Amino acid sequence: MKKHLSKKLLIPGFLGLIAAAVFMGFIFDTTQPVHGHSETALIDIPRGYRFVEIVDLLHREGVIRNRAFFFLLALSRGAAHHMRAGEYEFPENMSPLEVLNKLVKGDIKRYRVVIREDLTVREIADCLSRFGLINRKKFDALSRDSDFLASLGIEGETIEGYLYPETYFFDRSMGARQIMIRMVNEFWRHITPAMRNRAQALDMTLHEAITLASIIGKETGYGEEKKLVSAVFHNRLKKGMRLQSDPTAVYHLKDFNGPIKRRHLALASSHNTYRINGLPPGPIANPGIDSLQAALYPTPANYLYFVSKNNGTHFFSTNYASHNQAVRKYQVNGKKE
Repeated sequence: MKKHLSKKLLIPGFLGLIAAAVFMGFIFDTTQPVHGHSETALIDIPRGYRFVEIVDLLHREGVIRNRAFFFLLALSRGAAHHMRAGEYEFPENMSPLEVLNKLVKGDIKRYRVVIREDLTVREIADCLSRFGLINRKKFDALSRDSDFLASLGIEGETIEGYLYPETYFFDRSMGARQIMIRMVNEFWRHITPAMRNRAQALDMTLHEAITLASIIGKETGYGEEKKLVSAVFHNRLKKGMRLQSDPTAVYHLKDFNGPIKRRHLALASSHNTYRINGLPPGPIANPGIDSLQAALYPTPANYLYFVSKNNGTHFFSTNYASHNQAVRKYQVNGKKE
């Protein structure tokens, strides 16, 4: 009788030990670092992946030790259906619990992207492509998609001029459309009612003002000169003179990387202001706020010409004779061929 009773007591006790061991194993597995060193695994969890597929992927990449324990952990926290897709960085000293928290928060890898002033759409696409953030063909197509442009309030035929130069943090789950929307929204954030009113007072559409700003930005990177360059172009427009801006002559040339030669100025294109009257049909780059302000608020001066002094600044003239003297002085060693 005593022997039979002892067996009855032994079995539950044994099962209790097993349960305790499993529980301790579960606690250890889910709260302790998987590898214990700081190398980082970069894992992309595609959109539409099911919970089971995510767990299998994490296990294959060595981010978690035990699939069953991770299943239990996620289910116990109601997290099984709340993991966000995207690209994640998992230091290998992370515990599965920290991995789970990261997935639920959607703490995906973000790339710091610096978009400089006066880059063209093509150059911006190159920059984003280097980070693997966009599909280049989709980006190019969207940049000319009339319905997409209209949805963003853009009057032009392309998105050129409306991708605001700034430091951004993008992730690979965004794609070309979201990234472009983000950049255009940043552009509109800088356009004030006063700027719109000023364009109207100058008898310009906002699109024309942006086009002029893009030319100003391409002509000079020296902030203090931009309003002087703007004055030259405004004066030329008033007199019916061609703008004769060198950067407009090569805008249509893919991957052009200067210097601009005399032969380039004769090229036929819709943007070449040596060949067309007035402003081009749209911007030739994506200007910053200084160029936008300069386009709207030119210096009150009578300048009609400017020439590079080969030090980043320009010499401004009110007449052609003075301009020719400046060309001889500053461009002796920089003649266009």
